[in-house]
Amino acid sequence: MLQRTGNLTDAAMLYNQLRNSFPEHPDVLNGLATLALQQGNAEEGVRLLGLSLKVAPNQPLVLCNRGAGLQSLGRLDEALACYDRAIALKHDLAEAYSNRGLALVGLERWNEALASCESALALRPDYVEAHNNRGIALQRLDRFEEALACYDRAIALKPGYAEAISNRGFVLSELARWEEALASCDRAIALQPSSAMAHNNRGVALQGLVRLDESLACFDRAIDLKPDYVEAYCNRGRVLSDLRRWHEALACCDQAIALKPDLADAYWDKSMLKLALGDFEEGWKLYEWRWRCHQRTHVRNFVEPLWLGERLANGKTIFIHAEQGLGDFIQFCRYAPMVEALGAGVVLEVPAALIPLAKTLHGKFRIVKRGDPLPSFDLHCPIMSLPLAFGTTVESIPAKVPYLFADAGKQEAWHRRLGTKTIPRIGLAWSGSPAQHYDRRRSMPLQTLEPVLRLPIEFHALQTEIRPGDAAYLQETNRVHLHQDELHDFSDTAALASEMDLVISVCTSVAHLAGALGKPVWILLSAAPSFRWMLDRPDSPWYPSATLVRQSAMGDWGSVIAEIAQRLQASIATA
Repeated sequence: MLQRTGNLTDAAMLYNQLRNSFPEHPDVLNGLATLALQQGNAEEGVRLLGLSLKVAPNQPLVLCNRGAGLQSLGRLDEALACYDRAIALKHDLAEAYSNRGLALVGLERWNEALASCESALALRPDYVEAHNNRGIALQRLDRFEEALACYDRAIALKPGYAEAISNRGFVLSELARWEEALASCDRAIALQPSSAMAHNNRGVALQGLVRLDESLACFDRAIDLKPDYVEAYCNRGRVLSDLRRWHEALACCDQAIALKPDLADAYWDKSMLKLALGDFEEGWKLYEWRWRCHQRTHVRNFVEPLWLGERLANGKTIFIHAEQGLGDFIQFCRYAPMVEALGAGVVLEVPAALIPLAKTLHGKFRIVKRGDPLPSFDLHCPIMSLPLAFGTTVESIPAKVPYLFADAGKQEAWHRRLGTKTIPRIGLAWSGSPAQHYDRRRSMPLQTLEPVLRLPIEFHALQTEIRPGDAAYLQETNRVHLHQDELHDFSDTAALASEMDLVISVCTSVAHLAGALGKPVWILLSAAPSFRWMLDRPDSPWYPSATLVRQSAMGDWGSVIAEIAQRLQASIATA
Protein backbone atom coordinates (compact mmCIF):
# COMPACT_ATOMS: atom_id res chain seq x y z
CA MET A 1 0.00 0.00 0.00
CA LEU A 2 2.87 2.39 0.73
CA GLN A 3 4.34 1.67 -2.70
CA ARG A 4 1.01 2.21 -4.47
CA THR A 5 0.46 5.53 -2.71
CA GLY A 6 3.96 6.76 -3.64
CA ASN A 7 5.58 6.50 -0.21
CA LEU A 8 8.61 4.73 -1.65
CA THR A 9 11.05 5.39 1.22
CA ASP A 10 8.84 3.71 3.85
CA ALA A 11 7.96 0.94 1.40
CA ALA A 12 11.66 0.19 0.86
CA MET A 13 12.27 0.11 4.62
CA LEU A 14 9.52 -2.45 5.17
CA TYR A 15 10.61 -4.61 2.24
CA ASN A 16 14.17 -4.69 3.56
CA GLN A 17 12.94 -5.64 7.05
CA LEU A 18 10.98 -8.49 5.49
CA ARG A 19 14.02 -9.59 3.53
CA ASN A 20 16.07 -9.90 6.73
CA SER A 21 13.59 -12.53 7.87
CA PHE A 22 12.69 -14.05 4.49
CA PRO A 23 15.77 -13.53 2.26
CA GLU A 24 14.56 -15.79 -0.59
CA HIS A 25 10.80 -15.30 -0.43
CA PRO A 26 9.66 -14.54 -4.01
CA ASP A 27 7.01 -12.03 -2.91
CA VAL A 28 9.62 -10.02 -1.01
CA LEU A 29 12.08 -10.14 -3.92
CA ASN A 30 9.32 -9.14 -6.33
CA GLY A 31 8.28 -6.24 -4.12
CA LEU A 32 11.84 -4.93 -3.88
CA ALA A 33 12.30 -5.43 -7.60
CA THR A 34 9.16 -3.51 -8.63
CA LEU A 35 10.16 -0.76 -6.22
CA ALA A 36 13.60 -0.56 -7.87
CA LEU A 37 11.98 -0.40 -11.32
CA GLN A 38 9.60 2.30 -10.08
CA GLN A 39 12.59 4.33 -8.85
CA GLY A 40 14.34 3.97 -12.21
CA ASN A 41 16.94 1.45 -11.03
CA ALA A 42 16.40 -1.12 -13.78
CA GLU A 43 19.67 -3.00 -13.16
CA GLU A 44 18.72 -3.74 -9.54
CA GLY A 45 15.15 -4.59 -10.48
CA VAL A 46 16.26 -7.09 -13.12
CA ARG A 47 18.76 -8.66 -10.68
CA LEU A 48 16.13 -9.13 -7.95
CA LEU A 49 13.56 -10.54 -10.37
CA GLY A 50 16.20 -12.99 -11.56
CA LEU A 51 16.70 -14.16 -7.95
CA SER A 52 12.93 -14.55 -7.55
CA LEU A 53 12.74 -16.68 -10.68
CA LYS A 54 15.52 -18.93 -9.41
CA VAL A 55 13.40 -19.66 -6.34
CA ALA A 56 10.11 -19.95 -8.28
CA PRO A 57 10.70 -20.19 -12.05
CA ASN A 58 7.09 -20.32 -13.21
CA GLN A 59 5.85 -16.82 -12.36
CA PRO A 60 4.36 -15.24 -15.50
CA LEU A 61 3.89 -11.76 -13.99
CA VAL A 62 7.45 -11.77 -12.68
CA LEU A 63 8.73 -12.81 -16.10
CA CYS A 64 6.71 -9.99 -17.65
CA ASN A 65 8.17 -7.44 -15.19
CA ARG A 66 11.69 -8.71 -15.75
CA GLY A 67 11.14 -8.36 -19.49
CA ALA A 68 10.11 -4.73 -18.97
CA GLY A 69 13.26 -4.10 -16.92
CA LEU A 70 15.49 -5.73 -19.53
CA GLN A 71 13.72 -3.75 -22.23
CA SER A 72 14.46 -0.46 -20.46
CA LEU A 73 18.13 -1.49 -20.40
CA GLY A 74 18.10 -2.12 -24.17
CA ARG A 75 18.52 -5.89 -23.74
CA LEU A 76 15.69 -6.61 -26.15
CA ASP A 77 16.40 -10.24 -27.05
CA GLU A 78 16.46 -11.19 -23.36
CA ALA A 79 13.28 -9.19 -22.78
CA LEU A 80 11.58 -11.00 -25.65
CA ALA A 81 12.55 -14.37 -24.18
CA CYS A 82 10.96 -13.36 -20.86
CA TYR A 83 7.71 -12.35 -22.55
CA ASP A 84 7.61 -15.57 -24.56
CA ARG A 85 8.08 -17.64 -21.36
CA ALA A 86 5.38 -15.64 -19.58
CA ILE A 87 2.92 -16.20 -22.45
CA ALA A 88 3.74 -19.93 -22.52
CA LEU A 89 2.79 -20.09 -18.82
CA LYS A 90 -0.26 -17.82 -19.07
CA HIS A 91 -1.77 -17.58 -22.55
CA ASP A 92 -4.12 -14.72 -21.64
CA LEU A 93 -1.50 -12.36 -20.16
CA ALA A 94 -2.27 -9.21 -22.17
CA GLU A 95 0.58 -7.24 -20.56
CA ALA A 96 3.14 -9.71 -21.92
CA TYR A 97 1.73 -9.45 -25.47
CA SER A 98 1.70 -5.65 -25.35
CA ASN A 99 5.21 -5.33 -23.92
CA ARG A 100 6.41 -7.99 -26.35
CA GLY A 101 5.11 -5.83 -29.19
CA LEU A 102 7.19 -2.89 -28.01
CA ALA A 103 10.31 -5.08 -27.74
CA LEU A 104 9.75 -6.31 -31.29
CA VAL A 105 9.50 -2.69 -32.47
CA GLY A 106 12.95 -2.12 -30.99
CA LEU A 107 14.20 -5.19 -32.85
CA GLU A 108 12.76 -3.77 -36.10
CA ARG A 109 10.38 -6.72 -36.45
CA TRP A 110 7.43 -4.44 -37.04
CA ASN A 111 4.86 -6.85 -38.47
CA GLU A 112 5.41 -9.23 -35.56
CA ALA A 113 5.15 -6.28 -33.18
CA LEU A 114 1.80 -5.32 -34.67
CA ALA A 115 0.49 -8.88 -34.35
CA SER A 116 1.59 -9.07 -30.70
CA CYS A 117 -0.18 -5.81 -29.79
CA GLU A 118 -3.30 -7.02 -31.58
CA SER A 119 -3.18 -10.21 -29.48
CA ALA A 120 -3.12 -8.04 -26.35
CA LEU A 121 -6.14 -6.06 -27.56
CA ALA A 122 -8.04 -9.22 -28.45
CA LEU A 123 -7.69 -10.19 -24.79
CA ARG A 124 -8.36 -6.68 -23.41
CA PRO A 125 -10.00 -4.35 -25.96
CA ASP A 126 -9.68 -1.31 -23.68
CA TYR A 127 -6.00 -1.89 -22.82
CA VAL A 128 -4.66 1.65 -23.12
CA GLU A 129 -0.94 0.83 -23.36
CA ALA A 130 -1.59 -1.80 -26.02
CA HIS A 131 -3.38 0.78 -28.20
CA ASN A 132 -0.37 3.08 -27.80
CA ASN A 133 2.11 0.30 -28.59
CA ARG A 134 0.06 -0.78 -31.61
CA GLY A 135 0.28 2.83 -32.83
CA ILE A 136 4.06 2.73 -32.50
CA ALA A 137 4.25 -0.47 -34.58
CA LEU A 138 1.98 1.00 -37.26
CA GLN A 139 4.04 4.19 -37.26
CA ARG A 140 7.20 2.21 -37.99
CA LEU A 141 5.37 0.52 -40.87
CA ASP A 142 4.57 3.99 -42.27
CA ARG A 143 0.86 3.38 -41.71
CA PHE A 144 0.42 6.80 -40.18
CA GLU A 145 -3.36 7.25 -40.40
CA GLU A 146 -3.89 3.94 -38.61
CA ALA A 147 -1.28 4.87 -36.01
CA LEU A 148 -3.10 8.15 -35.39
CA ALA A 149 -6.36 6.26 -34.80
CA CYS A 150 -4.58 4.08 -32.19
CA TYR A 151 -3.26 7.11 -30.31
CA ASP A 152 -6.66 8.77 -30.43
CA ARG A 153 -8.24 5.61 -28.98
CA ALA A 154 -5.64 5.44 -26.19
CA ILE A 155 -6.25 9.12 -25.32
CA ALA A 156 -10.02 8.62 -25.35
CA LEU A 157 -9.57 5.82 -22.81
CA LYS A 158 -7.06 7.81 -20.72
CA PRO A 159 -7.29 11.55 -21.46
CA GLY A 160 -4.12 12.47 -19.59
CA TYR A 161 -1.92 9.83 -21.26
CA ALA A 162 1.08 12.03 -22.03
CA GLU A 163 3.04 9.40 -23.98
CA ALA A 164 0.19 8.75 -26.41
CA ILE A 165 -0.42 12.49 -26.79
CA SER A 166 3.27 12.98 -27.62
CA ASN A 167 3.24 10.06 -30.07
CA ARG A 168 0.15 11.57 -31.65
CA GLY A 169 2.12 14.77 -32.21
CA PHE A 170 4.91 12.87 -33.92
CA VAL A 171 2.62 10.99 -36.31
CA LEU A 172 0.78 14.22 -37.17
CA SER A 173 4.18 15.60 -38.21
CA GLU A 174 4.67 12.54 -40.41
CA LEU A 175 1.32 13.43 -42.01
CA ALA A 176 2.59 17.01 -42.50
CA ARG A 177 -0.16 18.32 -40.19
CA TRP A 178 2.36 20.50 -38.44
CA GLU A 179 0.11 22.89 -36.52
CA GLU A 180 -1.93 20.04 -35.03
CA ALA A 181 1.31 18.22 -34.23
CA LEU A 182 2.64 21.22 -32.32
CA ALA A 183 -0.58 21.56 -30.33
CA SER A 184 -0.46 17.86 -29.38
CA CYS A 185 3.18 18.09 -28.26
CA ASP A 186 2.48 21.22 -26.23
CA ARG A 187 -0.30 19.37 -24.45
CA ALA A 188 2.02 16.43 -23.72
CA ILE A 189 4.66 18.76 -22.27
CA ALA A 190 2.06 20.51 -20.10
CA LEU A 191 1.17 17.09 -18.66
CA GLN A 192 4.76 15.84 -18.38
CA PRO A 193 7.34 18.67 -18.58
CA SER A 194 10.29 16.30 -18.12
CA SER A 195 9.39 14.09 -21.09
CA ALA A 196 12.38 14.12 -23.42
CA MET A 197 10.28 12.43 -26.10
CA ALA A 198 7.64 15.17 -26.03
CA HIS A 199 10.28 17.89 -26.43
CA ASN A 200 11.85 15.92 -29.29
CA ASN A 201 8.48 15.51 -31.04
CA ARG A 202 7.75 19.21 -30.53
CA GLY A 203 11.04 19.97 -32.27
CA VAL A 204 9.99 17.85 -35.26
CA ALA A 205 6.72 19.80 -35.55
CA LEU A 206 8.50 23.16 -35.31
CA GLN A 207 10.98 22.10 -37.98
CA GLY A 208 8.05 21.31 -40.25
CA LEU A 209 6.72 24.80 -39.58
CA VAL A 210 10.19 26.19 -40.47
CA ARG A 211 10.56 27.67 -36.97
CA LEU A 212 14.10 26.41 -36.93
CA ASP A 213 15.66 28.17 -33.94
CA GLU A 214 12.76 27.05 -31.74
CA SER A 215 13.07 23.55 -33.15
CA LEU A 216 16.78 23.43 -32.30
CA ALA A 217 16.02 24.56 -28.74
CA CYS A 218 13.55 21.66 -28.36
CA PHE A 219 16.12 19.09 -29.42
CA ASP A 220 18.68 20.64 -27.07
CA ARG A 221 16.15 20.38 -24.24
CA ALA A 222 15.41 16.74 -25.11
CA ILE A 223 19.13 15.92 -24.97
CA ASP A 224 19.50 17.78 -21.67
CA LEU A 225 16.76 15.57 -20.23
CA LYS A 226 18.13 12.39 -21.81
CA PRO A 227 21.81 12.67 -22.80
CA ASP A 228 21.79 9.34 -24.69
CA TYR A 229 18.71 10.22 -26.78
CA VAL A 230 19.98 9.18 -30.19
CA GLU A 231 16.83 10.17 -32.11
CA ALA A 232 17.10 13.70 -30.73
CA TYR A 233 20.71 13.91 -31.96
CA CYS A 234 19.54 12.85 -35.43
CA ASN A 235 16.76 15.42 -35.41
CA ARG A 236 19.11 18.08 -34.13
CA GLY A 237 21.41 17.31 -37.05
CA ARG A 238 18.54 17.72 -39.51
CA VAL A 239 17.55 21.12 -38.23
CA LEU A 240 21.20 22.22 -38.22
CA SER A 241 21.31 21.17 -41.86
CA ASP A 242 18.24 23.33 -42.52
CA LEU A 243 20.14 26.17 -40.82
CA ARG A 244 23.03 25.52 -43.24
CA ARG A 245 25.33 24.54 -40.38
CA TRP A 246 26.51 21.49 -42.26
CA HIS A 247 29.51 20.41 -40.20
CA GLU A 248 27.65 20.74 -36.91
CA ALA A 249 24.96 18.55 -38.47
CA LEU A 250 27.60 15.95 -39.34
CA ALA A 251 28.85 16.04 -35.75
CA CYS A 252 25.30 15.22 -34.56
CA CYS A 253 25.21 12.19 -36.86
CA ASP A 254 28.52 11.00 -35.45
CA GLN A 255 27.28 11.51 -31.86
CA ALA A 256 24.19 9.43 -32.61
CA ILE A 257 26.31 6.68 -34.19
CA ALA A 258 28.68 6.67 -31.22
CA LEU A 259 25.70 6.11 -28.92
CA LYS A 260 24.08 3.48 -31.16
CA PRO A 261 26.42 2.07 -33.81
CA ASP A 262 23.63 0.36 -35.77
CA LEU A 263 21.31 3.39 -35.98
CA ALA A 264 20.29 3.43 -39.64
CA ASP A 265 18.72 6.90 -39.53
CA ALA A 266 22.02 8.47 -38.46
CA TYR A 267 23.95 6.81 -41.29
CA TRP A 268 21.25 7.83 -43.77
CA ASP A 269 21.39 11.46 -42.62
CA LYS A 270 25.17 11.37 -42.80
CA SER A 271 24.99 10.06 -46.37
CA MET A 272 22.82 13.03 -47.38
CA LEU A 273 25.32 15.47 -45.89
CA LYS A 274 28.36 13.73 -47.37
CA LEU A 275 26.82 13.68 -50.86
CA ALA A 276 25.75 17.32 -50.59
CA LEU A 277 29.28 18.24 -49.52
CA GLY A 278 30.77 16.37 -52.49
CA ASP A 279 32.25 13.42 -50.58
CA PHE A 280 30.77 10.85 -52.94
CA GLU A 281 33.14 8.05 -51.96
CA GLU A 282 31.75 7.79 -48.43
CA GLY A 283 28.35 9.24 -49.31
CA TRP A 284 27.30 6.52 -51.77
CA LYS A 285 28.40 3.78 -49.39
CA LEU A 286 26.37 5.29 -46.55
CA TYR A 287 23.41 5.76 -48.90
CA GLU A 288 22.87 1.99 -48.79
CA TRP A 289 21.57 2.41 -45.22
CA ARG A 290 18.30 3.64 -46.80
CA TRP A 291 17.08 0.03 -46.82
CA ARG A 292 17.17 0.04 -43.01
CA CYS A 293 15.21 3.29 -42.62
CA HIS A 294 14.01 5.52 -45.47
CA GLN A 295 13.24 2.60 -47.82
CA ARG A 296 12.70 -0.13 -45.24
CA THR A 297 9.14 -0.90 -46.33
CA HIS A 298 10.24 -1.17 -49.99
CA VAL A 299 12.97 -3.79 -49.65
CA ARG A 300 12.74 -6.38 -52.42
CA ASN A 301 14.19 -9.74 -51.56
CA PHE A 302 15.47 -11.62 -54.60
CA VAL A 303 17.16 -15.00 -54.69
CA GLU A 304 19.58 -13.57 -57.24
CA PRO A 305 22.61 -11.74 -55.75
CA LEU A 306 22.84 -7.99 -55.37
CA TRP A 307 25.23 -6.34 -57.84
CA LEU A 308 27.13 -3.28 -56.64
CA GLY A 309 29.96 -3.38 -59.16
CA GLU A 310 32.14 -5.90 -57.38
CA ARG A 311 31.06 -8.92 -59.48
CA LEU A 312 31.93 -9.38 -63.14
CA ALA A 313 28.96 -8.31 -65.25
CA ASN A 314 30.10 -9.60 -68.65
CA GLY A 315 27.67 -12.19 -69.95
CA LYS A 316 25.27 -11.74 -67.03
CA THR A 317 21.74 -10.33 -67.09
CA ILE A 318 21.34 -7.55 -64.54
CA PHE A 319 17.93 -6.42 -63.37
CA ILE A 320 17.87 -2.68 -62.54
CA HIS A 321 14.80 -1.97 -60.44
CA ALA A 322 13.07 1.35 -59.95
CA GLU A 323 12.81 2.96 -56.52
CA GLN A 324 11.70 6.23 -54.95
CA GLY A 325 10.25 9.00 -57.15
CA LEU A 326 9.94 9.64 -60.87
CA GLY A 327 12.63 12.32 -60.74
CA ASP A 328 15.02 9.82 -59.15
CA PHE A 329 14.45 7.40 -62.00
CA ILE A 330 15.01 10.13 -64.61
CA GLN A 331 18.25 11.19 -62.93
CA PHE A 332 19.77 7.74 -62.54
CA CYS A 333 18.50 5.84 -65.59
CA ARG A 334 21.53 7.32 -67.39
CA TYR A 335 23.53 4.44 -65.85
CA ALA A 336 21.61 1.67 -67.68
CA PRO A 337 23.62 2.04 -70.92
CA MET A 338 26.81 2.00 -68.81
CA VAL A 339 25.81 -1.36 -67.32
CA GLU A 340 25.18 -2.67 -70.82
CA ALA A 341 28.60 -1.40 -71.90
CA LEU A 342 30.15 -3.79 -69.34
CA GLY A 343 28.93 -6.66 -71.50
CA ALA A 344 25.79 -7.33 -69.46
CA GLY A 345 22.26 -7.83 -70.60
CA VAL A 346 20.00 -5.31 -68.87
CA VAL A 347 16.40 -5.61 -67.73
CA LEU A 348 15.22 -2.13 -66.75
CA GLU A 349 12.13 -1.77 -64.58
CA VAL A 350 10.30 1.50 -65.30
CA PRO A 351 7.31 3.28 -63.70
CA ALA A 352 4.36 3.25 -66.12
CA ALA A 353 4.36 7.03 -66.69
CA LEU A 354 7.99 6.92 -67.85
CA ILE A 355 7.95 3.91 -70.20
CA PRO A 356 7.68 5.79 -73.54
CA LEU A 357 10.38 8.20 -72.40
CA ALA A 358 12.67 5.41 -71.12
CA LYS A 359 12.52 3.76 -74.55
CA THR A 360 14.53 6.69 -75.91
CA LEU A 361 17.57 5.69 -73.84
CA HIS A 362 20.35 4.38 -76.07
CA GLY A 363 20.67 0.64 -75.49
CA LYS A 364 19.29 -2.78 -76.26
CA PHE A 365 18.01 -3.51 -72.78
CA ARG A 366 14.60 -4.94 -72.04
CA ILE A 367 12.08 -2.62 -70.41
CA VAL A 368 9.42 -3.96 -68.03
CA LYS A 369 6.70 -1.95 -66.33
CA ARG A 370 6.95 -1.77 -62.56
CA GLY A 371 4.50 -4.29 -61.14
CA ASP A 372 4.56 -6.62 -64.14
CA PRO A 373 6.02 -10.18 -63.95
CA LEU A 374 9.80 -10.20 -64.26
CA PRO A 375 11.93 -12.17 -66.71
CA SER A 376 14.83 -14.24 -65.45
CA PHE A 377 18.07 -12.46 -64.48
CA ASP A 378 21.37 -13.26 -62.82
CA LEU A 379 22.02 -10.18 -60.66
CA HIS A 380 20.01 -7.19 -59.50
CA CYS A 381 20.72 -3.58 -58.57
CA PRO A 382 18.43 -0.82 -57.27
CA ILE A 383 18.65 2.12 -59.65
CA MET A 384 19.96 4.53 -57.01
CA SER A 385 22.78 2.14 -56.09
CA LEU A 386 24.29 2.47 -59.58
CA PRO A 387 26.50 5.47 -58.67
CA LEU A 388 28.06 3.27 -55.95
CA ALA A 389 28.48 0.39 -58.37
CA PHE A 390 30.41 2.67 -60.76
CA GLY A 391 32.37 4.46 -58.04
CA THR A 392 30.95 7.82 -59.13
CA THR A 393 32.74 10.94 -57.91
CA VAL A 394 31.82 14.56 -58.60
CA GLU A 395 34.41 14.54 -61.40
CA SER A 396 33.19 11.28 -62.98
CA ILE A 397 29.43 11.93 -63.05
CA PRO A 398 28.15 10.71 -66.45
CA ALA A 399 26.82 14.12 -67.49
CA LYS A 400 26.52 13.82 -71.26
CA VAL A 401 23.13 15.26 -72.22
CA PRO A 402 20.72 14.71 -73.69
CA TYR A 403 20.34 11.07 -72.72
CA LEU A 404 16.54 11.14 -73.00
CA PHE A 405 14.75 12.48 -76.07
CA ALA A 406 11.38 13.88 -77.05
CA ASP A 407 9.28 11.94 -79.53
CA ALA A 408 9.66 13.77 -82.85
CA GLY A 409 6.04 13.23 -83.85
CA LYS A 410 4.70 14.51 -80.54
CA GLN A 411 7.02 17.50 -80.61
CA GLU A 412 5.86 18.40 -84.13
CA ALA A 413 2.23 18.15 -82.96
CA TRP A 414 2.97 20.58 -80.12
CA HIS A 415 4.78 22.86 -82.56
CA ARG A 416 1.66 23.08 -84.72
CA ARG A 417 -0.65 23.47 -81.74
CA LEU A 418 1.33 26.31 -80.14
CA GLY A 419 1.68 28.21 -83.42
CA THR A 420 4.20 30.83 -84.40
CA LYS A 421 6.22 32.18 -81.50
CA THR A 422 6.21 35.97 -81.10
CA ILE A 423 7.63 36.26 -77.57
CA PRO A 424 9.80 33.93 -75.45
CA ARG A 425 8.18 30.68 -74.33
CA ILE A 426 8.88 29.36 -70.84
CA GLY A 427 7.68 26.11 -69.28
CA LEU A 428 6.80 26.25 -65.58
CA ALA A 429 6.58 23.74 -62.74
CA TRP A 430 6.03 25.48 -59.41
CA SER A 431 4.82 22.57 -57.26
CA GLY A 432 5.35 18.84 -56.95
CA SER A 433 3.32 16.04 -55.42
CA PRO A 434 1.81 17.11 -52.08
CA ALA A 435 2.34 13.53 -50.87
CA GLN A 436 6.08 14.19 -50.67
CA HIS A 437 6.90 14.68 -46.98
CA TYR A 438 8.73 17.98 -47.37
CA ASP A 439 6.71 19.22 -50.33
CA ARG A 440 5.96 22.54 -48.59
CA ARG A 441 9.70 23.33 -48.72
CA ARG A 442 10.16 22.77 -52.43
CA SER A 443 6.74 23.86 -53.75
CA MET A 444 5.23 27.33 -53.83
CA PRO A 445 1.82 28.84 -54.61
CA LEU A 446 1.71 30.00 -58.21
CA GLN A 447 0.93 33.52 -57.02
CA THR A 448 4.48 33.69 -55.61
CA LEU A 449 5.66 33.89 -59.24
CA GLU A 450 3.58 37.00 -59.95
CA PRO A 451 6.62 39.30 -60.53
CA VAL A 452 7.72 36.85 -63.24
CA LEU A 453 4.27 36.28 -64.69
CA ARG A 454 3.86 40.03 -65.35
CA LEU A 455 6.71 39.92 -67.88
CA PRO A 456 6.01 39.79 -71.65
CA ILE A 457 6.57 36.03 -71.86
CA GLU A 458 4.35 33.14 -72.97
CA PHE A 459 4.12 30.72 -70.02
CA HIS A 460 3.09 27.06 -70.25
CA ALA A 461 2.46 24.74 -67.30
CA LEU A 462 4.51 21.55 -67.50
CA GLN A 463 2.81 20.03 -64.46
CA THR A 464 -0.47 18.17 -64.51
CA GLU A 465 -1.64 18.72 -60.95
CA ILE A 466 -3.13 22.16 -60.28
CA ARG A 467 -3.93 22.84 -56.64
CA PRO A 468 -7.22 24.57 -55.74
CA GLY A 469 -5.54 27.83 -54.72
CA ASP A 470 -3.56 27.92 -57.94
CA ALA A 471 -6.66 27.19 -60.03
CA ALA A 472 -8.42 30.20 -58.53
CA TYR A 473 -5.41 32.42 -59.21
CA LEU A 474 -5.15 31.16 -62.79
CA GLN A 475 -8.79 32.09 -63.43
CA GLU A 476 -8.07 35.63 -62.22
CA THR A 477 -4.86 36.18 -64.19
CA ASN A 478 -5.03 33.88 -67.24
CA ARG A 479 -1.23 34.23 -67.54
CA VAL A 480 -0.28 30.54 -67.79
CA HIS A 481 -1.45 28.11 -70.47
CA LEU A 482 -2.58 24.81 -68.94
CA HIS A 483 -2.18 21.43 -70.66
CA GLN A 484 -2.97 18.89 -67.95
CA ASP A 485 -5.57 17.12 -70.11
CA GLU A 486 -3.01 16.62 -72.89
CA LEU A 487 -0.05 15.41 -70.80
CA HIS A 488 -0.79 11.71 -70.45
CA ASP A 489 2.77 10.58 -69.68
CA PHE A 490 6.26 12.03 -69.58
CA SER A 491 6.82 11.62 -73.30
CA ASP A 492 4.06 14.22 -73.79
CA THR A 493 5.69 16.49 -71.22
CA ALA A 494 9.08 16.01 -72.89
CA ALA A 495 7.65 17.01 -76.27
CA LEU A 496 6.04 20.15 -74.84
CA ALA A 497 9.20 21.05 -72.87
CA SER A 498 11.25 20.73 -76.06
CA GLU A 499 9.19 23.55 -77.59
CA MET A 500 10.15 25.90 -74.75
CA ASP A 501 13.05 28.36 -74.80
CA LEU A 502 13.57 27.78 -71.09
CA VAL A 503 12.12 25.64 -68.31
CA ILE A 504 11.76 27.06 -64.78
CA SER A 505 11.02 24.42 -62.17
CA VAL A 506 11.17 23.72 -58.47
CA CYS A 507 12.85 20.49 -57.35
CA THR A 508 10.46 18.04 -58.97
CA SER A 509 10.48 15.53 -61.83
CA VAL A 510 10.08 18.29 -64.45
CA ALA A 511 13.46 19.73 -63.43
CA HIS A 512 15.10 16.32 -63.98
CA LEU A 513 13.28 15.85 -67.26
CA ALA A 514 14.48 19.19 -68.64
CA GLY A 515 18.04 18.44 -67.52
CA ALA A 516 17.98 14.95 -69.09
CA LEU A 517 16.68 16.46 -72.35
CA GLY A 518 19.53 19.00 -72.30
CA LYS A 519 17.05 21.89 -72.20
CA PRO A 520 18.06 25.15 -70.50
CA VAL A 521 16.44 24.88 -67.05
CA TRP A 522 16.47 27.11 -64.01
CA ILE A 523 15.88 25.04 -60.88
CA LEU A 524 14.54 26.90 -57.85
CA LEU A 525 15.80 25.40 -54.59
CA SER A 526 15.13 25.73 -50.88
CA ALA A 527 17.94 26.77 -48.55
CA ALA A 528 18.50 23.10 -47.62
CA PRO A 529 17.80 21.22 -50.87
CA SER A 530 18.10 17.56 -51.77
CA PHE A 531 21.65 16.16 -51.73
CA ARG A 532 21.69 15.94 -55.53
CA TRP A 533 21.99 19.72 -55.94
CA MET A 534 24.96 19.88 -53.55
CA LEU A 535 25.72 23.11 -51.67
CA ASP A 536 25.99 26.75 -52.76
CA ARG A 537 27.01 26.14 -56.38
CA PRO A 538 24.95 27.80 -59.16
CA ASP A 539 25.31 24.85 -61.54
CA SER A 540 24.75 21.10 -61.44
CA PRO A 541 27.38 18.51 -62.34
CA TRP A 542 24.47 16.16 -63.17
CA TYR A 543 22.81 18.48 -65.69
CA PRO A 544 25.11 20.84 -67.67
CA SER A 545 22.12 22.84 -68.98
CA ALA A 546 20.84 23.64 -65.48
CA THR A 547 21.19 26.86 -63.49
CA LEU A 548 20.44 26.60 -59.77
CA VAL A 549 18.79 29.52 -57.98
CA ARG A 550 18.78 29.04 -54.22
CA GLN A 551 17.01 30.52 -51.22
CA SER A 552 19.34 32.39 -48.89
CA ALA A 553 17.18 31.34 -45.89
CA MET A 554 14.56 28.66 -45.43
CA GLY A 555 11.23 29.72 -46.92
CA ASP A 556 12.59 32.86 -48.63
CA TRP A 557 11.10 32.48 -52.11
CA GLY A 558 10.84 36.25 -52.49
CA SER A 559 14.54 36.77 -53.18
CA VAL A 560 14.58 33.79 -55.59
CA ILE A 561 11.66 35.15 -57.61
CA ALA A 562 13.17 38.65 -57.64
CA GLU A 563 16.43 37.22 -58.99
CA ILE A 564 14.86 35.23 -61.83
CA ALA A 565 12.58 38.16 -62.73
CA GLN A 566 15.67 40.37 -63.03
CA ARG A 567 17.45 37.78 -65.18
CA LEU A 568 14.45 37.43 -67.48
CA GLN A 569 14.08 41.19 -67.84
CA ALA A 570 17.76 41.44 -68.79
CA SER A 571 17.43 38.64 -71.37
CA ILE A 572 14.32 40.32 -72.89
CA ALA A 573 16.13 43.65 -73.09
CA THR A 574 19.06 42.14 -74.98
CA ALA A 575 16.96 39.91 -77.28
